[in-house]
Amino acid sequence: MRFRPLHSAPMLISLLMLGPVLAGLLGALLPTFGWLPVLGGDSLTLEPVRALLATPGLARSIALSLASGLLATLLAMLMVIGLLSAWSGTRLFRWMVRMISPLLSIPHAATALGFAFLLAPSGWIVRMISPELTGWSRPPDWFFPHDPYGLAMIAGLTIKELPFLLLVSLAALPQIEPRRTQNLVRSLGYGPMVGWVHAVWPRLYRQIRLPIFAVIAYASSVVDVALILGPTNPPPLAVQLVRWMSDPNLSMRFLASAGAILQLLVTLAALGIWWGGERMASRLLGCLVQSGLRFQRDEWARRLAASLNVAAVLLMLLSLGGLVLWSFAGFWRFPDAVPVSLSLNTWMRQGPMLMEPLYNAVLIGGLATVVGIVMTLATLEAQSRMGKRSGRSAMVILYLPLIVPQVAFLFGLQLILLTVNASYALWALVFGHLIFTLPYIFLSLSDQWHVLDPRYMQMATALGRSAWAIFWRVRLPMLLRPILTAAAVGFAVSIGQYLPTLLIGGGRWETITTEAVALSAGGNRRLIGVYALMQMLLPFVGFLIATLIPTLFYKDRRGMTPADR
Repeated sequence: MRFRPLHSAPMLISLLMLGPVLAGLLGALLPTFGWLPVLGGDSLTLEPVRALLATPGLARSIALSLASGLLATLLAMLMVIGLLSAWSGTRLFRWMVRMISPLLSIPHAATALGFAFLLAPSGWIVRMISPELTGWSRPPDWFFPHDPYGLAMIAGLTIKELPFLLLVSLAALPQIEPRRTQNLVRSLGYGPMVGWVHAVWPRLYRQIRLPIFAVIAYASSVVDVALILGPTNPPPLAVQLVRWMSDPNLSMRFLASAGAILQLLVTLAALGIWWGGERMASRLLGCLVQSGLRFQRDEWARRLAASLNVAAVLLMLLSLGGLVLWSFAGFWRFPDAVPVSLSLNTWMRQGPMLMEPLYNAVLIGGLATVVGIVMTLATLEAQSRMGKRSGRSAMVILYLPLIVPQVAFLFGLQLILLTVNASYALWALVFGHLIFTLPYIFLSLSDQWHVLDPRYMQMATALGRSAWAIFWRVRLPMLLRPILTAAAVGFAVSIGQYLPTLLIGGGRWETITTEAVALSAGGNRRLIGVYALMQMLLPFVGFLIATLIPTLFYKDRRGMTPADR
């Protein structure tokens, strides 16, 4: 039997998703019970577990992680349901989609920094209404963000996850033909919103369940957003784990490993609570159907859904606008709504220091994206030649690095790399980013790949072209736009990676994201604005390139553009 490297690509991509996660979990599990010979742990013991359970404020840290994961996901999902059920096909809906789509590429850290600038006691909103409406000539004395209940963190996560869940839902809707179903339900006398919830939402939810689980896992274990917006004493569990892992006292690695396993259990508990909520919501929805209530007068609910979604988009836009303004601000005292002057001084001072983080971010993100694109194309081509498509189990494997908390397996993966003297190397850091960029690249490209009309390939085969000739001269040119879009998505994901860069890079690889998060602890808003703005611009440049290249390529090949196929 002849070995065919291309046909091994699907297995390789599965191993890349499973291997690091399982190895990282094992690498965190052994030190949890005292086994880490490099640091003198050569016998099994429960001492790290006891030390973890004795940590002051642990219960509150766990509660904060659970609340952020569940509430942020629930609020974002309810806002998506309200928008889709009440305003689909309207001018408002089209405006929302146009505004939200670009916001998806903005890294979480940049969004959180802008949100903090906007809602802080001396933030832009307070400045715009003071002193005329508030009478404040000095910033009010409130603790927001970093409030003890994590409200700022939950609000920031909700606004950031809204674009992701909306676009995932829009991608899944054509598979269930919502318009025909909704028209049928409306003919039975149901109001627009409740009819959509009865007839469309259950089938849509089955399509987007894994992305929702990924949002829960991310929000319950997020580090960068929690550092910028979350409580500080005690912090959410994931932040506490990073502190232990960065402690100069190496014996804290045992405590950090035990905490990593606890974080995995907390995320699993969040998913379990959500699963129980699914069952409860299904029963309530069934009771609502049996009650016969039609809820035809839902104008107030439609207005509420529109108001919440528009407010979320405006908050996001104001947050990003505030970052831009602060990066160019000269003298700006409270309560002035705008700075007295604009200046390039901060940019000129920071220009030389931006070069290394910028170069590292582009290098790591570019390499991870190129490798991810090559692996994805190889896997999809192998599936096409073998006549297969990604099944449900394959989708679960792809989502595994997104569902398992980063801190739960990256600690163990870092320890394994340290043991084999491979940590801090460029290839190890690119590999760490690839774990998270590859799922997004594959999921962005796979549907476009499989819906390409097979008659093009059949015609090329009839003309005597080989499989590789068809791949290079038919598939790739016709799928250039989706391929570059998937590459831009992967690059944006890589730019936003904070924890893999920090742990696997060991602090030796400074990127725009790590510097922006580190600066968030300081009070220099102009400096933070510069780094956060650069963090936003990098994904924007990636998507701009992904748009311009196909435009130039298709200039004299109009029949190959997606609109003309």
